[in-house]
Amino acid sequence: MSVFSVITGSGKYIPEIVVKNQDFLKNHFVNEKGEDLPKSNEDIVNKLQEITDIQERRYLSKEYNTSDMGFFAAEQAIKASGIDPEKLDYIICAHNFGDILHDNKKSDLVPSLASRIKHLLKIKNPYCVAYDLPFGCPGWVQGVIQADYYIKSGDAKSILVIGAESLSRISDPHDIDSMIYSDGAGAVVVEAENSEKPIGNLAHKTRSDTFSEAHYLKMGISYHPEFEDNTLFMKMNGRKLYEYALNTVPQLVVDTIAKSGVPFGKIKKVLIHQANAKMDEAIIQRVFKLAGANGVNSHEIMPMTISKLGNNSVATVPILYDMIVRNELNGHQINSGDHLVFASVGAGMNVNAFVYLVP
Repeated sequence: MSVFSVITGSGKYIPEIVVKNQDFLKNHFVNEKGEDLPKSNEDIVNKLQEITDIQERRYLSKEYNTSDMGFFAAEQAIKASGIDPEKLDYIICAHNFGDILHDNKKSDLVPSLASRIKHLLKIKNPYCVAYDLPFGCPGWVQGVIQADYYIKSGDAKSILVIGAESLSRISDPHDIDSMIYSDGAGAVVVEAENSEKPIGNLAHKTRSDTFSEAHYLKMGISYHPEFEDNTLFMKMNGRKLYEYALNTVPQLVVDTIAKSGVPFGKIKKVLIHQANAKMDEAIIQRVFKLAGANGVNSHEIMPMTISKLGNNSVATVPILYDMIVRNELNGHQINSGDHLVFASVGAGMNVNAFVYLVP
């Protein structure tokens, strides 16, 4: 018998405010030089939908913050797992910007979001260690990888891993990339399970490229020269990021599958970060090519939520997983014995993946 890390419960929080593409028609968009864009807003919005497949996204209501979303998702995950929260050994919260008030764009990182969520959960156990993991969009995937290390080392038996982000509050309203971003949270409980055969997290890989790629995603002031202050917003070099993702994610996914020893044909789902539908489709097609897989239907193996939920960073993958296990995503199911791949790419630049066998 060996010890493996398995997901025993999941949860999510999807904000109620729906922001449709037409809501951006009134925005004043400018380029990085502060110049008006030559195309009409209608053309800009239509092109964004064509590339990303985003039709609408969700924004957090002003009375809540990122830690609140993490708490709501955590509550669901704990309930689904049936675990006593006092028995949690770790709470890992992946995010990038902390709590940000709706009317104050400054990041609030003290105390950590994990500590705030533990407080909201009313957990008294002092040996439930709560810490944050800022790792770009791959933060939640990396949190599950860390949980796997803790469990297989014997240091922990149960861990709560959360991904929560409110990107709407750090997006420049004059930057067309602001239409991509959204808010949300997802969480899972990962527990130790003894088994004669491998189950749960079978293998994982991570890479960080910083030599020339570190600043593809960064913070910067508004593109609009007359913006009222020096508030920092998230800025993205979309072309470089797209090229980086295509050059790194497919190979890492294929290498992770090879490391697990699972034949590619047995992979049922690839749950990938919901960043850009066109980019994700290009990634999965390159994965198929590298794996020598012909005739595979990408729509069956790679479920997508970006059209309705947008890109909520660390929350996209756990939300996607929770929607499938709760039968909330038409045409997709996860069953016992299925092999899954979880993968992400984002600021850092970081890329990671793990192969998971559903018990």
